Amino acid sequence: MTPLASTDVATRPHPGRNETLAMLSAVMALMAMAIDLMLSAFDEMRLSFGLDPNSNEVAGVVTVFFMGLAVAQLFFGPITDRFGRKSVLYASVAVYVLGAVGSALAPTLPLLLVARFVWGVGAAGARVVATAVARDLFEGVEMARAMSQIMAVFVLVPVIAPTVGAGIVAILPWRAVFWACAIWAVAMAAWTRRLPESLPPERRRRLDRSDIASAYAEFARTRPTLWFSISSVFLQSVFTMYLASAELIVSEIFGRRSAFPVVFGVIAIGFGIAALVNGRLVGRFGVRPVMNTMLVSLIIGAVLLVAVTLAGDGTPSFWVFMPLLAVLLAQFMFLMPNMNAEALEPVPHIAGTASSLSGGLRMAGGAVLGGVVAARIDTSLTPFALAFLVFILLAAASMSVATRRVDTPS
Repeated sequence: MTPLASTDVATRPHPGRNETLAMLSAVMALMAMAIDLMLSAFDEMRLSFGLDPNSNEVAGVVTVFFMGLAVAQLFFGPITDRFGRKSVLYASVAVYVLGAVGSALAPTLPLLLVARFVWGVGAAGARVVATAVARDLFEGVEMARAMSQIMAVFVLVPVIAPTVGAGIVAILPWRAVFWACAIWAVAMAAWTRRLPESLPPERRRRLDRSDIASAYAEFARTRPTLWFSISSVFLQSVFTMYLASAELIVSEIFGRRSAFPVVFGVIAIGFGIAALVNGRLVGRFGVRPVMNTMLVSLIIGAVLLVAVTLAGDGTPSFWVFMPLLAVLLAQFMFLMPNMNAEALEPVPHIAGTASSLSGGLRMAGGAVLGGVVAARIDTSLTPFALAFLVFILLAAASMSVATRRVDTPS
C-alpha cells in the first residue's frame, strides 16, 4: 500500500522519508541510551555510594526506569491522540531531561532511583510518540518497512553505547553519562522541529474515561490479546534480568571487565540479525510456526543453560555460558515482535490503547520479576539460570492459553 506520508511528508522539501525515519529512530533511541550508556559506570556507582564491589543494588537503576516506562505508557497513548504528536514529544523530552539531570545530581542511591523513575516516564512518552508518528505516516507494507528500518538503526545503540559510556567514565566522573543523555535528548528535540505534525486537529480524539475503560475491559476479555501480553511479561522479565545484571556477570563473576562493552555489543548485534531474519521467516512460514519452533528451542536451550551452570557450581566457563546466552537471547526477536502483533490482531479498533496497555503490562511485570531476580545475583549464576528457565516455561504456558481459541474472547 502507499504510505500516508506520500501526501504529508513527500510534498515537503524537508524532511524526506529517510530523514523522517532517522528522526524517529533517534527518538526511539532515547530509551536505549538511558540504559546502555550507563552500564559501564556500575563499578563507579558502587564506589560512590559505598556499596560492596559485588553488590547488585545498582541494578535498581534499570528496574525503576522500566517501571516508570511501564506506568507512563498507559497514559501517553490517549494523551498523544488528544493533543497531537509534537507537543507531547516535547513535553516528554522535558521530563526525560529532568530525570537525567536529577540522576546526575542525586547525592544518594534512593534519590537516584527516584530520578530514574522520572526519566523512565519521559522515555515512555518519546517511545509512544515515535511509534504513533510512524503509524500516522505509513500503512500496510510501507509501515512494516518503516518499522524495520527504525529498528535496524535502534539496535545500533546497545552496540555502541556501552563502549561510549566506558570512554566517558574513563576520562570524566561517572555522572557525566547522565549529562550526555540529557544533551542528546535536547539535540533530538531541536532536530525534530523539522518534523511536521502528523496528527491534524480534525483527527484527534477526546480524552473520555468511559471510552478508555471500555477499551481496557475489551483488552481483558479478548483471550489472545490478554494472554500473549502476559506471555510477553515473562520474556521481558528475562530481558530486564539480563540488562540489570549483565555488567556484574561479565565484570565480576567472570572477571572480564574490559570485555564487557564488546560482549554486550555482540549480543545486541545478535538481536538485530535475528529481527531481520524473523521478518523473512514469518513471511515464508507464518507467525505461529515461527513462534512455536523458537519457543521449543528456547526451552531446550534454557534447560542446557541450567545444566552447564549447575555443572560449574554456579560459575560455568565464560566461553560456554555467554555464547549460549547470546544465542538464547537472540531467539527472543523471533517471539517478542510476533507476540505483540498477535496480541493486537483481534482488536484493531482499539490498537492504540491496547498497545499502550500491553506495553505497560509487559514493562511493569518484567521490571518487577526481572528486578527481583537480578537483585539476588552476586557471585553465582545459578539464580539467573534457574529464573531464565522458569520464565520461559511460564511464557510457553501463557502462549498455550492464548492460542487455545484465538478467535473467541474469553
